[in-house]
Parts: sequence; structure tokens; C-alpha cells
Amino acid sequence: MESVVRFILEIDRLKGVTRKTRPLGLDRQENSAEHSWQIALLAASLAPYADSPVDIDRVIRMLLLHDIGEIETGDTIVYAEEGWEERKAAELAAVTRIFGLLPEAQAAEFLGLWHEFEAAQTPEARFAHAADRAMPVLLNLANKGQSWRENGISHARVVRRIGPPIQAGCPRLWAYLEAQLETARQQGLFGA
Repeated sequence: MESVVRFILEIDRLKGVTRKTRPLGLDRQENSAEHSWQIALLAASLAPYADSPVDIDRVIRMLLLHDIGEIETGDTIVYAEEGWEERKAAELAAVTRIFGLLPEAQAAEFLGLWHEFEAAQTPEARFAHAADRAMPVLLNLANKGQSWRENGISHARVVRRIGPPIQAGCPRLWAYLEAQLETARQQGLFGA
């Protein structure tokens, strides 16, 4: 029991990791814990749109675990195009330490889910990636391009960074977002 409590108190720190996008109607940045909760619900809601059946419980667990390394590394905006190898190495070190607070079997299970998400080779991991990549887009569309404008993010960069993983994980979601992004481009909601 003590190890589970230590783990839960450690991951509370994820609430303090700020991201670049604001929650709707609020004048503050969202945090990574809020993001993880929201994309887990997005994935659960999108499950009927998966190209093939996915184990949605596995997807949700991946999404709840995938950003825990940010406790030590901080968040990097999804549209960043450099430094990902170093960042992922630092995240791996962080999740290894944090999951290591749990009993060995549970730590191995969580680390395995983290690796599965990062590899994006299973249908569940690809579907999880689609939800993870879609949420910042959905918030930016609703916020009139808030973080795109504030961070100088172009339409082309958004499409390049999020299009392939969303297409691979949930093609119907990408078809929807691609049209929405084109409308946003025409409205001038991008930063560059």
C-alpha cells in the first residue's frame, strides 16, 4: 500500500506541468494532468470511429500514463520539430524512476504501456496517439488559434506534425480535422 501511495503523491506533480494551450474560457494554461484526463475521455468517445476494434481500456491506460515523464522534463509543444530523441531519453529515465515506486510487477506493466505508446506500433497505441495529437488542435480551433498564434506555428507545421499520427490511428478523425484546419487557415488562425 505504501508504494502505491508514494506513486500517487509523486504523480500529483503532473498537475504543475503547464502546457501552451489554454482550457476553454479560462485565462491560464492547461496542465499535463488535465490533458491526460481529457484525451482519455476523447479516446473513449472516439472508440466507435476506430478503423478496427481496439482495446479501449488499454488505450485509456496508455493515455493516462504517457505524459508522466513530464514531471521531470516539462512539456514540449507538440509542434516542436527538433530535440525529440533527447527529450524521449529524459522521459524514459523519469518514468523508469517514477513507475519504480510501485511494486515490481505493476511498475513493469506501466513501463510496458509507456513503451507501447511511444513505439506506436499496435492499433491501440496508434489510436492513443491520434487522441493525443488531436486534443491540442481541437482546443486551438475552439480558442481561435490561441497557442498557434502565440508560438508562431504555421498551418503547414501543424499538418506535418499531427496529420500522419492521426491518420494512422483514426483516419475518420483526420478527415474531420483536415477540413477544420483548412478553414482555420483561411480564417488566419495560424501564427506564421
